[in-house]
Amino acid sequence: MRGSVERCVTENVVDSPRERGNNRVHAFARVSLRRFFKGRRAVERAAASALVPVSRVKEREFHYRWEYDLRASPQALWPLVADTNRFNRDAGVPFVEQLKSDDKGRRLRLSKFGVGVVWDEEPFEWIRPYRFGVVRRFRSGPVAEARITAELFEREGGGTRLVYQVHARPRGPLGRAVIPLQVGRISARKFASVFRRYDELALASERREGLDASRSNLDAGERALLSTLRRKLIDEGAPSTLVALLAETIEEGDELTLARIRPYALADAWGVARRDVLELCLLATRSGLLDLRWELLCPLCRGPQQSASALSDVRADQHCESCRIDFTVNFDRSVEVVFRPNAAVRRVAARAFCVGGPQVTPHVVVQQTLVAGERREVSTVLEEGRHRLRTQTLAGGCFLLVTSGGRDSLTLRADGVAWPEDEPRVSPRATLTLENGTQDEQVFILERTAWGDQAATAAEVTALQLFRDLFATEALRPGDRINVGQMTVLFTDLRNSTRLYREIGDAVAFGAVMNHFDVLRAEIAREGGAIVKTLGDAVMAVFPRPAPALRAIIRAQAALASPPEGVRPFILKAGLHAGPCIAVTLDGRLDYFGSNVNIAARLEPLSNGTDCVITSDVRNDPEVLALLEDSASGLAAEPHEAQLKGFDNESFQLWRVMRKGD
Repeated sequence: MRGSVERCVTENVVDSPRERGNNRVHAFARVSLRRFFKGRRAVERAAASALVPVSRVKEREFHYRWEYDLRASPQALWPLVADTNRFNRDAGVPFVEQLKSDDKGRRLRLSKFGVGVVWDEEPFEWIRPYRFGVVRRFRSGPVAEARITAELFEREGGGTRLVYQVHARPRGPLGRAVIPLQVGRISARKFASVFRRYDELALASERREGLDASRSNLDAGERALLSTLRRKLIDEGAPSTLVALLAETIEEGDELTLARIRPYALADAWGVARRDVLELCLLATRSGLLDLRWELLCPLCRGPQQSASALSDVRADQHCESCRIDFTVNFDRSVEVVFRPNAAVRRVAARAFCVGGPQVTPHVVVQQTLVAGERREVSTVLEEGRHRLRTQTLAGGCFLLVTSGGRDSLTLRADGVAWPEDEPRVSPRATLTLENGTQDEQVFILERTAWGDQAATAAEVTALQLFRDLFATEALRPGDRINVGQMTVLFTDLRNSTRLYREIGDAVAFGAVMNHFDVLRAEIAREGGAIVKTLGDAVMAVFPRPAPALRAIIRAQAALASPPEGVRPFILKAGLHAGPCIAVTLDGRLDYFGSNVNIAARLEPLSNGTDCVITSDVRNDPEVLALLEDSASGLAAEPHEAQLKGFDNESFQLWRVMRKGD
């Protein structure tokens, strides 16, 4: 990063000997700040303008402003600069404790030098990727109020001018002495160092899910245990390259990341397949290297509301303090699987240094607080796709579609009566005018509707064969039911299996049937599915998506119909359906129920064994359509209608999917 101190402006009003004494403290802070930057001027143009301090007789407020010329773009810097939890930690702020929430925001507490400080924090405001800020009103300590803003401006020719400002109003003589020292001198030095490093990280496009700011100091016993568990993982079949990356992350990784390891984020950072890293983390949990946690997420802000070490501890009914809503847990959207190192290998404290900030809810691109009757224009950079505007307290919301060729400006009004029903199209760089038509202050929230794609959800994890093999006892509390969301359910059965037992005898036939289970299990696991249970010769399996399920059953049918020489061939009937279902505990294991499961079970008898009968919900899935239209797949689909047992008043549009030529 290049930069220089361009100017130092001081505005003080002296009205008493006390004020003159305070000015001596202020002058000391200014001189120290100048000396600090002067020493760096030869190697970099660091933080630029510092307005230190502005004191007024009526409202003694210190105002500090720093400008940094950075080489990375605002879009590249935003995930780093706007991660206020990490920034506060890197800048030396102590960890915070959340006490409670109220209608205005959160109440938080920290302790520094043995002194406890409590404050009320208003909701952060931001416009991604250009600006964020927050107001904190302190109930104790030397500061009465603080306002912090960060602005990122695109520079001509590339790069960013970052303007970071702090307005602090002191509480008494101690505050007037502490603020210039802490903010004007100590924090100024740390801010410059942190932003310098963030610029380098952004330029290098480094992902912070792996290695970052700190290196651990494992003792000899911890290093030896890590080495032992690393060898154990490799002996159990885990890829040695991935094991090495995981071990390095655990030993040298940043503590904030290690407190909440997200396997898909690691996979993206390492450039490898996501399921490979998820399965590695499951194996590492079983070996004692990692601990698994189930995090229950708010459907609005998507922040964790509960963390459980076992499914049996998951409670279906939850409450979000930030959004002030009650919600019911859904495996597909509300439960994420995360990991952390086992304490015997590396002890990681799950501490928060900021509980708000833009990166806590990265799907929210704009958050603004408007008083009653206020209008405000915001300009941002939006990703193409569907977005929703809502407020923190009003029910419902309105949708807009971001697409090239959309409108360049749009007014969005919240009046507390009804949201617009249409879905306007806006351009990625549209100017939006937010209008509060209510009699109360409103927090406007514009968010992407797409779920964070780096979340490994419970629906995906519990549908993995490896998970069911390693964690067979993981189940919900008896009697609990949790919505799973969209799942694909497969039922299979051997054709003429009864005759087989009579022709070759029970013992031989039983061994052959077990071999057929092995073939099915291998193909199902290969496509990311799992066998839920066997019913005689029949199998029930689940998959997160329809296309992998269809590929798995078509390959399994082909393998069973044309086995190696000396192995008896089998004809396998199959039916496939997709839809929401319910997760329950049955016979001590996780099972699935609901009308969509019943529909899938009714399809298998309609199969002749050379096909897989699928419903329109499966056939119309975009991935399945692409698979059927791909000539290289060798698949054909024939439509027909049928009525299913137990669904007498419905006629189902079905398709027989088979290999061409069968």
